[in-house]
Amino acid sequence: MSLVGPRPEVRKYVDMYTPEQLRVLSVRPGITSLASIRYRNENDILATATDPDKAYIEQVMPDKLAIDLEYVPRANLWTDIKLIFSTFKSILLK
Repeated sequence: MSLVGPRPEVRKYVDMYTPEQLRVLSVRPGITSLASIRYRNENDILATATDPDKAYIEQVMPDKLAIDLEYVPRANLWTDIKLIFSTFKSILLK
């Protein structure tokens, strides 16, 4: 596991990935990512859904994967440093 990279996902959901989405598994998983920052209120979003599992599968998961797929080709030290600072900023401005 790395400090920065796509968050690990539950196997149940990984089994639903398309071949394109499986590319997120080509980089080391991390504690923080741009998807983690943008979806820091994921629990609030799912709490308002009538079917949280369906909302996650159909809305949240595909969007988070799209964000993580943007990271894959740009994974480097500079990008990781910016994401670490963005994480701290989002925590402090909460």
